[in-house]
Amino acid sequence: MKKVTVILLIVTVALASVFAGGAKEQTTVGTSAPSSMALILSGPANDQGWNAVAVSGLEATAAKFGFKTTIMENVDIASSEAAFRQLAADGYDIVIGHGYQYGEPAAAVSSEFPDKYFLATEADSYSDNAASYVMACEQGAYVMGLLSASMSRTKTIGVIGGFEQPSITKELEAFKLAAQTIDPSIKVLEIYINSFTDTNLGYEAAVTMINRGADVVYQVANQAGNGALIACAERGIYCAGNSYDQNSIAPDYVLSSTIYNMDQVMITAVSSILDGTFKGGVYNLGMDKGVVEIAGYHGLADKIPQSVKDLVAQACDRIKSGELEVPIISSPTK
Repeated sequence: MKKVTVILLIVTVALASVFAGGAKEQTTVGTSAPSSMALILSGPANDQGWNAVAVSGLEATAAKFGFKTTIMENVDIASSEAAFRQLAADGYDIVIGHGYQYGEPAAAVSSEFPDKYFLATEADSYSDNAASYVMACEQGAYVMGLLSASMSRTKTIGVIGGFEQPSITKELEAFKLAAQTIDPSIKVLEIYINSFTDTNLGYEAAVTMINRGADVVYQVANQAGNGALIACAERGIYCAGNSYDQNSIAPDYVLSSTIYNMDQVMITAVSSILDGTFKGGVYNLGMDKGVVEIAGYHGLADKIPQSVKDLVAQACDRIKSGELEVPIISSPTK
């Protein structure tokens, strides 16, 4: 949500016009026609969530531009600088770290390889040849908060975060805020499990919440969060997925999921490199750019009241139009 783990929009105009007013920028870097990309992941590529959407984005981008690619999985924070350095030294022209924790390492290594490009998702670091692409994950989390609170009968719901870091915290806080607009008295349980890969921790966190009365749980913990969805299914309560349409994990219980279209993110970034308009900076991409969206209800559509579906649709429309601006709260609140 959240180790957090890039996906890009097909753009033929200059990046400056696409993100007008949406980025902190540095100077433009020259390019010598990149032809290869590498992707660094915090967990396995096939996690049916955060990492899987990045892999999908890499594949779509490589297919569009004919790039050679490689993937480095299960890279922890301590090893991230070495990973960026190794991939750049191996000749990869563009190296992408999928997750907030990769922002500073990307910027740090970038000065050693001025002819390479370094990208990170959900981060806030940049240099002349490094940039961060931030998805408005809080927008999706806000909508999941509306849905979860509306579907709760016990008036107690839960949200599970991977690590307490800005990219994850902004989702938990948006979820809580939205839930309270449905019912100010609703109880929102929250747990940071300090893992993006340990499904047992996600499972145990969900069980703890269920035992405390939660009847809908949202996960923002990458692969670890999949364990929470399984726990909810075993105990017969609704849940909401993250990053990827996770309905297949628990078809009878996953109400919906946030989706991050990383192909759009990556293609946008690579297009700017290829056409010479790339600028180091922090770029923000949300529902209005088609990067963040909400999955369908699948077989649960008939179980969700029309009034709730209308509420969700209206919230998405208001976010896209700018009428509803979801605040970014990067520090935990009570």
